[in-house]
Amino acid sequence: MIDKFLKSKLGQQIMKFGLVGVLCFAIEYILLIVLKELMGLPVLVANTTAFVVSAAINYILSIAFVFDTDKKANKLKQFIVFFVFAVGGCIINNLVLKGGTLLLDRFWDRSYILVKPFATGVVMVYNFITRKLFIEKKTADE
Repeated sequence: MIDKFLKSKLGQQIMKFGLVGVLCFAIEYILLIVLKELMGLPVLVANTTAFVVSAAINYILSIAFVFDTDKKANKLKQFIVFFVFAVGGCIINNLVLKGGTLLLDRFWDRSYILVKPFATGVVMVYNFITRKLFIEKKTADE
């Protein structure tokens, strides 16, 4: 049953989405720490900056490797839809990060390092669902 799922279109998409996500998370996480620790930016400014860079890379890789997009579709419209959902993801990410750090900063002033992976996980689910519903090309058998 698992083997059948992994070979299915959805299973393949989830695996590709996961690989792109891991790469983009690594970029975002490292950039967040560099911006916060080395550049001295406030955590939400550093997080938003890192998120935007990661989202741009994620967009390119998602269109190229993960989702079967409609090649005839308006590219500007696709990007605008992606951007609107990315803003939603950034807001969710910042809310989870801020909430987590409000709870944990009293124990460790760099708690954002622990909270960030959780915030990213929440946004990953949001991203997959929104991209699957609004970016992927619809086929006749769906």
